[in-house]
Amino acid sequence: MPRIPTAIPVVGVILIDREERVLLRRRPPGKRHAGLWEFPGGKVEPGEARKAALAREVAEELGIAISAGDLNFALRSTDPATDPAAREPHVLFLYTCRVWRGVPRCLEGGAVGWFTPETAQRLPVPPLDVAPVARLEAILAAAA
Repeated sequence: MPRIPTAIPVVGVILIDREERVLLRRRPPGKRHAGLWEFPGGKVEPGEARKAALAREVAEELGIAISAGDLNFALRSTDPATDPAAREPHVLFLYTCRVWRGVPRCLEGGAVGWFTPETAQRLPVPPLDVAPVARLEAILAAAA
């Protein structure tokens, strides 16, 4: 029987502060992509809407609340599996957000930081975040 390709949907958020900086989260030791900087977010559970998944993930990771109405779709990024037998490819649905409640802090280990697009482009990031980080200036301009 032929293998039907599937992808694991993940969501991420580009939190934008008043100074036009974005928040990135550093992956904690012991996790896949440990030490790399990424947009906060995570996997979409079966039957879960993407924006609802993002609100849940951000609350769990950063301790802040975001509303679906404040999320604007920015782009989709794909991570084709190099070894299809090892894992399924991931597809990142990335949203921008300028409004949240609370102070972002890292609740699952690692670190968080606010970066200009230029600074973010010099950070090591996982494969799914390479294209979005490279396009941050255009994404911020479109989100203005």
